[in-house]
Amino acid sequence: MRVEFGVLGPVAAWDGAGNAIALRGPRHRAVLARLVVARRRVVPVGVLVDDLWPDPPPDAVGAVRTFVAALRRALEPERPPRAPARLLVTEGPGYALRAEPDAVDAWRFERAVNAAATLPAEEGLPRLEEALGWWRGPAYAEFAEEGWAGAERSRLAELRLHAVERRAEALLALGRHAEAVPDLDAHVTEHPWREDAWRLLALALYRSGRQGDALAVLRRARGLLVEQLGVDPGPRLRRLEKDILDQAHHLNPAPDPAHVWAQAAAAYDRAVASGARARLESTVGLLRNLAVTGGGGLVAARRHRVAAVAAAEELGDPELTARVIGAYDVPAIWTRVDDPEQAAQVRAAAERTLAALPSGPEHDASRARLLATIAVETRGVRSPRARAAARQAEEIARRLDDPALLAFALNGAFMQSFDRAGLAPRRDEIGAELVALSARHGLVSYEVLGHLIRLQARSALADFPAADRHAATVDRLAERHELPLVGVFTRWYRALRRAASGSSLVEAERAYRDAAARLEGAGMPGLEHGLLPLALLALRVRHDRPAPADEHIDWGPYEPWTRPLVLLARGRRGEAATALRRVPDPPPDLLHEALWCLIARAAVAVGDRETMRRARTALTPAAAELAGAGSGLLALGPVADHLDALAAALAGS
Repeated sequence: MRVEFGVLGPVAAWDGAGNAIALRGPRHRAVLARLVVARRRVVPVGVLVDDLWPDPPPDAVGAVRTFVAALRRALEPERPPRAPARLLVTEGPGYALRAEPDAVDAWRFERAVNAAATLPAEEGLPRLEEALGWWRGPAYAEFAEEGWAGAERSRLAELRLHAVERRAEALLALGRHAEAVPDLDAHVTEHPWREDAWRLLALALYRSGRQGDALAVLRRARGLLVEQLGVDPGPRLRRLEKDILDQAHHLNPAPDPAHVWAQAAAAYDRAVASGARARLESTVGLLRNLAVTGGGGLVAARRHRVAAVAAAEELGDPELTARVIGAYDVPAIWTRVDDPEQAAQVRAAAERTLAALPSGPEHDASRARLLATIAVETRGVRSPRARAAARQAEEIARRLDDPALLAFALNGAFMQSFDRAGLAPRRDEIGAELVALSARHGLVSYEVLGHLIRLQARSALADFPAADRHAATVDRLAERHELPLVGVFTRWYRALRRAASGSSLVEAERAYRDAAARLEGAGMPGLEHGLLPLALLALRVRHDRPAPADEHIDWGPYEPWTRPLVLLARGRRGEAATALRRVPDPPPDLLHEALWCLIARAAVAVGDRETMRRARTALTPAAAELAGAGSGLLALGPVADHLDALAAALAGS
């Protein structure tokens, strides 16, 4: 049963049909509210006790457990007796509310406001209006005096005020100036210290043809700011007053970028025939830009790319098809394909086009792009063909001295640099060349890729100061050039960094759960599926803890390599040994060394000498690296430690 939670007002919960769920007494609601504030993280029982009572009674811990039990019955009434809770869970020293990201109105509100900031005004306005409609009163209304709620109440209140002002900005951008005035007038009356709100109100009045009222508002703002805060208006308000007096031209509304886009698209439709081949190439250019927005944009770009390739092939022009396939040179950092079927279709089309492409140097650039496409789209599998394609693409690109083509070819070389363990130095070289090449020629997306590759490689080599610098550079580039997907990788890297720096197990798990929340809706299932459980398992291995024994964990594609350790945690040693014998060699990708270390740990535990020797052979080239850190996501400690454990087990067997 789906449960939704409300904290934008009195704390409440509703079932899937929208019916209110009875939460009993105020302390039950306090426990629920405190867990919502924690945002899916574990809150230790001791913290709950301290937060619920200024002077805890002797049976406070038992009382908390009673409140939790009652909440579980209310939130999951159909859960069978003794079945593990799925929503309000016990974990380690306390409890966590594992609500879905869209199941809490405050979390939904924050995401909606942030998303609206990236949208054109006509799309952002309805999102903001809907989000503001979720407020039923002050956040965590009945807990206004509680210290644990104070920071979150203040943050949400500030975010709401920000949303009101961004709604007004959207109305102004759409030319609906008079419509923005009433709400802004009420807003500044209630919150007179918000100078941006005064600025928007004056601007809305001026654009509505009410210059005198606009100047009166600015005088009113000056009086209230001086009277209530003892400060003069800031430079933006002072400048606006001068500009209104001067009737400055720039105060008139600028053309809405969305309208400009629509007009340009309409002009293109009129000028370029519907069946023109130029449309296909233009379409792929749009898809390339769409892909780097992440989320639905990335998913849509992949889907439409396959359709564009099929349409190009139907025209029977290999050169055109090569351009359509090769124009989608979206930088790729993760080595597991998000959609294997689509990748296979693109690879097959590239191979067919290569075979049909006429010989001759005039087609070399197209040939290199097709080869690079094959290399990039063949990820996580051992393919001599893909490795050869990567080498050929790089050779052609260097001969042609084409920077953009070489960047694409180097991306293919990176994807094919996982033949064996211990190749982080080689990938670091690729990343360094990509950074230098892209910075010289303005290839921003590939400059970001180069820094991310170096972040991964330096992490593998335990050079975290260098990795930190690459992460900071990547974040700056992403902010400047509006590349939201980049934050997914840097957030995960910082979770890895915290785990590797000796943080407690609880703190490191919290960092990973926060990072995993960024993956939801990012459009990268090949990265998302099973990654959080694997990262948490890596933490447990580093802290010499057994694997979690929960049968309901979705390990995704990593299940074969985690299964022996999970069975051992359940005390099923014989089944673990059998599962270990069936485990395939890990795929050649960013988690290659990490999965071999899981195999090694299980082999030592069950005394499987043959598998121990296989693991030792595979891991020896990476003896100087941190296991798994080359992913930039997780780590299981030095490979050398795992090799030492293998050597000791083999010597003592």
